[in-house]
Amino acid sequence: MASPVASAALQWRPVTHEVQGRNLVDSRQTDGVELYGQQGAIIVKTPRRVTVRVFTILGQLVSQATLSPGTSELRMGARGIYIVKIGDVTQKVAL
Repeated sequence: MASPVASAALQWRPVTHEVQGRNLVDSRQTDGVELYGQQGAIIVKTPRRVTVRVFTILGQLVSQATLSPGTSELRMGARGIYIVKIGDVTQKVAL
C-alpha cells in the first residue's frame, strides 16, 4: 500500500507572499539558496535555477523538480521528517 505522501500529487508552486522563518541552510555556502520548513510546506528561495529532490526519512523519493529563480513551496500531504537535496547540499526538514 502506498503512503499518503507518495500517492499525493505533490507539485512545487510559486509563492507570491513574503516568507519568513529560520533558514535551515547557510545561504553563504549554498550560493544564496534558502530552505525553510513551515506550516506543512517545504519552501525554497533561490536566485538561480536549482534541482530539488525531496525524500522521506526512509529514502523514498517523493518529489524531484527544477525550480526557477524565486520562492517556491511544496505542500506535503503528511507531517514528518523529510530529506531535501539541493545540488550538493542535503538538509533534514521537520514538518
